[in-house]
Amino acid sequence: MSTTKKILALAATGIFALSLASCSSDGGSTGGGEPAAGGADCNVGISMPTRSLERWINDGEQLKALLEDADCTVDLQYADNKTDQQISQIQNQVAGGSKILVVAAVDGQVLAPVLAEAKKQDATVIAYDRLINGTPDVDYYATFDNYKVGQLQGEFIETELDLANAAGPISIEPFAGSPDDNNAKFFFSGAWDVLLPYVESGVLVVPSGQSPASNDDWASIGIQGWASDKAQSEMDNRLSSFYTGGDKVDVVLSPNDSLAIGIEASLKSAGYTPGADYPLITGQDADKANVKAILDGEQSMTVWKDTRTLGEQVFTMIQEITAGDEVTVNDTETYDNGEKVVPSFLLDPEVVVKDDVQTKLVDSGFIKAADVGL
Repeated sequence: MSTTKKILALAATGIFALSLASCSSDGGSTGGGEPAAGGADCNVGISMPTRSLERWINDGEQLKALLEDADCTVDLQYADNKTDQQISQIQNQVAGGSKILVVAAVDGQVLAPVLAEAKKQDATVIAYDRLINGTPDVDYYATFDNYKVGQLQGEFIETELDLANAAGPISIEPFAGSPDDNNAKFFFSGAWDVLLPYVESGVLVVPSGQSPASNDDWASIGIQGWASDKAQSEMDNRLSSFYTGGDKVDVVLSPNDSLAIGIEASLKSAGYTPGADYPLITGQDADKANVKAILDGEQSMTVWKDTRTLGEQVFTMIQEITAGDEVTVNDTETYDNGEKVVPSFLLDPEVVVKDDVQTKLVDSGFIKAADVGL
């Protein structure tokens, strides 16, 4: 952990006792501030990282609705991608009586002190979709199989371009997610384990040189905060510097949809249009704008994680915790956060291409046809 992060985390913890002293320990509120019916038996604080990405809004609101329908007290907060704000919100949730915390971390490296204080108040902590590192005070982790997300992206590229039989060279530009998001390394590793052998053999080439020599170097091409504008700027730089004289990029490995949107904007500015010479572009999350891009030929695929199933699984875990039952997990080996292997429940993602939009996304109710121009 950097010195700055240590100072931030410790400073926030230092005021935790004051917040406990100033707030009731048996209250709670919904996102709107009104008391819910569940009381102390099911009092849940939900901490989501940001409202700037569609999926986190959906995740938070869905879980809140499930819990309130079960007469739980719920405090749903969004941290605007600010670590200090998330720490403060968690402090207030515990001080307000939350006995179960569901945390999708902004930065999974800095929450150890505040979770240690939460544990002193007998709070149970569920890491939601993003692993929280460096602390023994995470009880459970619920997520999708994040390595498989990247693997599906890599295999899609491998199959679509018939890399096993291609002579090359085929130009690819790889991107990775935010360096402070533990999931980003799993996404990249899953894809790079498929694609790196083709880079090493020369079938795939990376003109920009932004080609990690191994999975361990993934953060060197990470886009902080999963920001679309930063991905666009990075793609602008690569195109203007390394794709001159008519050279074209053939593939862009984008780990998620927010980066893909920025990459697609960059390509459009550089004169790329959908068609035979348009690059293959991957994504993840099935955001509405990206589904529209898939239908318009501006994105090749997205890895769909039906976050409704994630919310439902976390809801089941909370019910089991509240009832004092054994909590259902299906992985006790993979997710080592540096202090413990966190008992986890992994869900399966799946690929969505243009022909799948109606059957997988619309017919299931995940998105509305009108939202994507159908």
